[in-house]
Amino acid sequence: MPEEPQIRSGAVTTLDDIDREIIAHLHDNARISNVDLAREVGVSPSTCLARVKSLRDRGVIVRYTAEIDPRALGYTLQALVSVRIRAGARHLMGQISDELRRQPEVAQLFFLGGAEDFLIHVRVRDSEHVREFVLNNLSANPAVALTETNLVFEHHSALSAGLRTPL
Repeated sequence: MPEEPQIRSGAVTTLDDIDREIIAHLHDNARISNVDLAREVGVSPSTCLARVKSLRDRGVIVRYTAEIDPRALGYTLQALVSVRIRAGARHLMGQISDELRRQPEVAQLFFLGGAEDFLIHVRVRDSEHVREFVLNNLSANPAVALTETNLVFEHHSALSAGLRTPL
């Protein structure tokens, strides 16, 4: 498969098939040993280690993390909250984004192009908790024009997370 340029923070880097395989395996299991990862992608352990270091140095691999089941922490409900900011308050979008990202209920925050400005994925204890979150963090803010809350019945992460190039 031909090499394809990837863009991260304005910098262009090229990923070949081995880089893509390494990324896919690390996405599936970030705790895989270097020896096992090397075996999976068909390179020597020293080559694999150098490739992973290069991916980190180039900003392709940003961090390693653990995926936690929110129910284990008492968060039994998830919701997606769409937010529209008032036209006269557009200059506050960075500040609003920073404030929202600091809230413990916020799992993900998306800045959107389109009718809505933000989409917030929240993890909460129950419906009262999501109501409190919206009232305290959004409705009380004079810059917020509109919110719409949708409850999440099921949430699944994509198996490839868009990291495997389609054939």
